Amino acid sequence: MRNPVYYVVIMHHSEHAKKYENLFGDENLTLQSDDFHKVARELNDRRSLDLRELSADEQYRLLASRTVNIITEKRLQELLRKSVRTGKPLRVKYGIDPTGADVHLGHAVPMMLANRLQRMGHQLIVIVGDVTAKIGDPSGRSKERPPLTAEKIASNLASYKEQMTPFFDLTKAEVHHNSSWLEQVTLPELMEILAKVPISMQLQRDDFRTRLESGHSLSTAELLYSILMAYDSVAIQADIEIGGIDQLLNMQMCRKVMEIRGKEPETVMTTDLIEGTDGSGDKMSKSKGNYIGLTEDADNIFGKIMSIPDRLLTMYYRSLTEVSDEELDVMEQRMRAGTLHPIDVKRLLAFDIVTAVHTSDAALSAMENFNAQFSKRTLSEVENMTTISLTDVSPDGSSVLATLKDTLQFISSNSEGRRLAQSGAIKLIWEGETTGEVKLSEEEVLSKDLATLLDTHTANMSRETIRAFIKVGRKVARIEA
Repeated sequence: MRNPVYYVVIMHHSEHAKKYENLFGDENLTLQSDDFHKVARELNDRRSLDLRELSADEQYRLLASRTVNIITEKRLQELLRKSVRTGKPLRVKYGIDPTGADVHLGHAVPMMLANRLQRMGHQLIVIVGDVTAKIGDPSGRSKERPPLTAEKIASNLASYKEQMTPFFDLTKAEVHHNSSWLEQVTLPELMEILAKVPISMQLQRDDFRTRLESGHSLSTAELLYSILMAYDSVAIQADIEIGGIDQLLNMQMCRKVMEIRGKEPETVMTTDLIEGTDGSGDKMSKSKGNYIGLTEDADNIFGKIMSIPDRLLTMYYRSLTEVSDEELDVMEQRMRAGTLHPIDVKRLLAFDIVTAVHTSDAALSAMENFNAQFSKRTLSEVENMTTISLTDVSPDGSSVLATLKDTLQFISSNSEGRRLAQSGAIKLIWEGETTGEVKLSEEEVLSKDLATLLDTHTANMSRETIRAFIKVGRKVARIEA
């Protein structure tokens, strides 16, 4: 599915296209100094490159290189050829249910695809699910989502719009609330559709079967969610719908209902779900605490990206930047050969994403701050570090988990702390007459306090000759006696 896309073919308006036919192809390129800033500028320029002059085949290759599923490929090619021939833009549906106030980088992946379609000249139609948000998308959920009020949905939406703006031009998109047509649906009309939708389409969903088998409830409203979502596609007469791979079954229902209503079924395009920053293998999720929020400041976003495991670099580049597959292949080859260092490749990724979310000036400042803090040889050399006193947390026997959550606010929940401990991400570090570190076990994190653990792991050392630190991912705090 991921065919190579040669940017030298399509980037005829870019002043850097000839020099950087492949961003990583120059064997002398090290991503240091001037090299870094030239490549960073080129990468950022691609986010706004006008793609309207592409042929239908070039559009298809560029879109297919960033999708997991296309249903159907033949139909998408036909639609693109017709659009190029007639000059009529395709109607591209992108739906959001504002069930929370914050958007994270995982949500930005289909936005990148929306951005490409928009720059190709197609009409992006953003559907705000102010009705469906009251149910909440049940995809992948193990239990019912608490119902939301209209006021909460409106508040979340205001935040969503601001956070989506860096990834596509909302001012050029049609924006519709699905209440404008769903509130007009009559019971006979709904029954006519329900009579033609086999229940097997819903019960084939693993998430629904798992919930029922485990004794959790499944509401009738949740069963209707995808059908209501399908009304959106009928109402706007969508040609294409885009969303994460977790939306595939919902979007297949959209195709089914469009067919029932006598419409040409939309073409479905799904994107990857990126892994979270902790490298545990779980998808990026607020509930798991492994996410990068689009409302976070530049320093936090930059630092979190710098903390991801090297193995996630290709996934993040493919999903969140305008690097081509051919360039990714060269990047991987050069990292394996040792001619490109992963830390430099990661720094370029962090710079590009911070530039997209904030500005290039903010990205430069964040990079300088990161370099200043983490170029130190030891933690003891780092200035302005968070400090925690043992006298504040040990007398009452506060566990490491409670200290991390309540005092340091390094984690957001007990479940996040357990998961991080299980993956070995919580460490006790000491420097001084001897230097060492230990990954704290889940049992230690849950039931021991910092003073006890420090005594246990540095039993043969004098407190006066060492400096101790507690580290969670990239977050570090100095421990003072």
